Formats: sequence, structure tokens, C-alpha cells
Amino acid sequence: MPDSLLSVCAIDHVAVIAKDLEASRHFYEDLLGMEPVPRPDFPFRGLWFQAGTTQIHVIHKSTEAGPAGMPDFQGTLPSRGTHIAFELESCEVAAAKLINAGIKIVAGPQRRPDGPHQLYIYDPDRYLIELFSMD
Repeated sequence: MPDSLLSVCAIDHVAVIAKDLEASRHFYEDLLGMEPVPRPDFPFRGLWFQAGTTQIHVIHKSTEAGPAGMPDFQGTLPSRGTHIAFELESCEVAAAKLINAGIKIVAGPQRRPDGPHQLYIYDPDRYLIELFSMD
């Protein structure tokens, strides 16, 4: 096998564009339990969150950043569309808590063919979020 041109080590961050920073803060911090972290003094509004070794950079919508969110999913299986996946301890426990909180589960919980449990929800700007666990 030929050597690759580059050697990526990890995903450092994922950036999403948001129309309402407070709604995004509530989702990523209060709902998903991510830790808010300081961000540089950029000349635009935003929030950063830590998820394990990866950060989520929430950027406020603007002319420079573009509109918030993703286009409506046009397929029939959300798991095959563009999404961001986060591991948690128990997908089943998460599902019960989400239902109890009135959060709509888009798909799942279900077991992937390789074993983990997974479910899908939308963030406030309709980014599709996969939550999965190894149990």
C-alpha cells in the first residue's frame, strides 16, 4: 500500500453555525453535558465546548459565517446522512432521559451491526447528532 500524503492524528474540532447562541449553549452544555471552554477574543460571537478530546465550536450566524443549520434531511434513514456522533455511557439511559425531557428522538435507539447502541436527535439548528454507547 502506498504511503499517504499526510497523516492526520485526530479530529480537533467541529464548527457549527447557530442562530441562537443561548439555545446552543443550553443544548451542548445543559443537555449533552459538554464543558464550556474559553475561546480566543475573536471579533465575532461564538461558544466553545469540550467533548472528550474534541471541541465543538459554535459560531453565531452572520454574513461571513453564513446561515445557521443544515438543510432538511431528504433521505429516509438519518443515520446515513451528515451527522456528528458523540459517545456516552448508556444510550438506553440517554433515551429515557431525552423522552422524559420532551426531546424528540429522530431515530433509534437501535443496535448497530457492530454492536453499539445508537440514537439520533437534532440540535437547535437541526444539526443531526448521533449519541451512541458501547453497552
